[in-house]
Amino acid sequence: MVVVHYLEKNVELLNQLHNSAPAVGDPVTIKGRKGKVLSVKEINDKHVHVQVELEVVKKTQLTAIEQKKKKR
Repeated sequence: MVVVHYLEKNVELLNQLHNSAPAVGDPVTIKGRKGKVLSVKEINDKHVHVQVELEVVKKTQLTAIEQKKKKR
């Protein structure tokens, strides 16, 4: 059993207890966001740091007409 620490840009996203660590290039889903494993670094026999890159969430901008409508 290994504790896997998922990191993105030095921000810890998730800690999980796994039987084995993920490999480089594996797809992952964290907090509903899809991502890809960039690197795997073993700290000791029980802890592994995994660098992930999650896809960027694109926010849509409202048009001027939609902003003027009243919301009920």
